[in-house]
Amino acid sequence: MNDSFPPLIDGVANAVTNYAAFYQKNFGRAYVAVPYHPDAEDEKFPFPVIRYRSFDTTELLNYRAGYPFSVSAMKDLKEVNCDLIHSHCPFMSTVLARILRRHVDVPLVFTYHTKFDIIAKTIKSGILQKQAVSLIVDNINACDEVWTVSEGAGENLRSLGYKGDYIVMQNGVDIPKGRVSQEDIQKAAKGADLPEGVPVYLFVGRMMWYKGLKIVFDGLRRLKEDHKPFRLVLIGKGKDKEEMEKYTEEAEIRDQCIFTGAIYDRDVLRAWYCRADLFLFPSSYDTNGLVVREAAACGLASALIKDSCAAEGIMDGVNGFLCEENAEGMYSLLKRTQEHPEVMAQVGQHAMDTLYLSWEDSVARAAQRYEIVKEKYARKEYVSQKRFSDEVLTVTGNAMDGIETLRNLQQSSLESIENLKSFSNIPKEGMETLKNLQKSSMEKLAAMNEWQKTYLEKLAENLRK
Repeated sequence: MNDSFPPLIDGVANAVTNYAAFYQKNFGRAYVAVPYHPDAEDEKFPFPVIRYRSFDTTELLNYRAGYPFSVSAMKDLKEVNCDLIHSHCPFMSTVLARILRRHVDVPLVFTYHTKFDIIAKTIKSGILQKQAVSLIVDNINACDEVWTVSEGAGENLRSLGYKGDYIVMQNGVDIPKGRVSQEDIQKAAKGADLPEGVPVYLFVGRMMWYKGLKIVFDGLRRLKEDHKPFRLVLIGKGKDKEEMEKYTEEAEIRDQCIFTGAIYDRDVLRAWYCRADLFLFPSSYDTNGLVVREAAACGLASALIKDSCAAEGIMDGVNGFLCEENAEGMYSLLKRTQEHPEVMAQVGQHAMDTLYLSWEDSVARAAQRYEIVKEKYARKEYVSQKRFSDEVLTVTGNAMDGIETLRNLQQSSLESIENLKSFSNIPKEGMETLKNLQKSSMEKLAAMNEWQKTYLEKLAENLRK
């Protein structure tokens, strides 16, 4: 389960697609439950996709907001007869997952992919900001087992206030291990100003300032002042792209920079990884840095920020290069590698040998852990933790049952009177619980709305550019 899925594409949507595809291929039946999208082409996937009701917010957000209380979707999900639920987003996906768990009584696994505290800080209201973080932590607490994509992601989750256990389960990459032919490289780079013998630096990702590209531009400005030749190829799109192009002009390195825009052809992207001499990824935001492992798949070493999540498993000068998070550190690193160009190739080979993890192997690890989770759940080993508004979800589930009952009554007019009598016997304590929750949960429900709106706006803004 996830809040985004093709035709909307982001890193987590890609992870969900690969999880389902390789589980379906090697281990058993996999189903994906995601919000409805009118442009979806779900038939192209090798696994069933269940779409649940969503709100058309495309004019405002270019994104559809999922509604987790869909009766028809819950009916479809219950009929799947699943033995485990895996949610990849702590918003509506996990709400839907928890309602489903109430009905089918199976374990719920959650993976923490993104530093949501950064997104929470964009909420203007300080009160709602705190409530949003509290909502995320409480919702994650409700899951039976929590995974993170890196140790750094786990530390970030701890910083939000999460005190439970977690397991690091790395994501894989879908680029095959090994280099492509020289012919493929030349075809991909055709027309680009890449003189022979000039070092080529590569960045792949969103053109957003939070990716740390300013220190790359400033470091390269210093390198140019030293009369060191280079080319920087930037692949991706984002709302800050125009600002970045202007900044490179001000830094007087625009002629050395090539902005290609987004490249969706994975074979072409792989060829670019093989053409470059060093991959630059100065982001301290990313929790996993899959592009670093994509580069490693092609024998390309990465320059990373020391102690960042993307730098996990990197030993400076062995299977990657590390620097401080400033322009001086980046400049020193680039100058060092230019003085010893043969080291970049050696480190790149070590990166391929030590960092590469395919999606097939990643999902195999997950499938093995799934079995352990199911066994622990059957033995009732998971401790019941505080769960945000479990009462709300229970009442909602009861309401959904009531709606289903009412629909059945409409289909059977002869039995409608007797059934309506049965339907009217809703416990008074259920209504009282609902009234109390309307009062006690107002702030967190408001935070949920504001949080989702802000998150979707941020993601949609990136998708539009």
